[in-house]
Amino acid sequence: MMNLDNQFWSNKYKTNKIGWDLGEVSPPLKAYFDQLENKKIKILIPGGGNSYEAEYLFDNGFKNVFVADLSEAPLKNLQNRVPNFPSSQLINANFFDLEETFDLVIEQTFFCAINPELRLKYASKMHSILKENGKLVGLLFDAVLNEDHPPFGGNKEEYLNYFDPHFTMDVFTKCYNSFHNRQEMELFVKFIKN
Repeated sequence: MMNLDNQFWSNKYKTNKIGWDLGEVSPPLKAYFDQLENKKIKILIPGGGNSYEAEYLFDNGFKNVFVADLSEAPLKNLQNRVPNFPSSQLINANFFDLEETFDLVIEQTFFCAINPELRLKYASKMHSILKENGKLVGLLFDAVLNEDHPPFGGNKEEYLNYFDPHFTMDVFTKCYNSFHNRQEMELFVKFIKN
């Protein structure tokens, strides 16, 4: 297994090998954001990359949005695109080192980017950084992908093993409005902290 460290991800941005980057807010997440009413909630997008989701939320009045990424490059890209996005809400750190708590965490290609051996730890960490009744919402791949480099795939049965001890599965279903090149490959999830 390759070392998926800061240097690995920074090199991806430097060489523009960012196939996961949609260049826009993911349609299922946009639909979810558009029905959120409380714009004061504290939101985290871990492994956020260029984070068009954070840009969309911020431009739509959600001012308590945080983006964490191991690589500084995408955080700078977001800052350049949205100059008034607070730099204090751009966190250049390892997700597993975060200590703040949030009302909502958005999952968008982060889970599939970490070493699969860390998936149990991911579920546990998500539980610990969510406030009471906090939600983990987003997309998980429902497909066999790569085994030796990201993105790593999986399926609903596998994911249940990680999340069931920590969360109530409010929504866990095939995604009907995925981006065109991800049709039939994604699950939409809304997990509520136990």
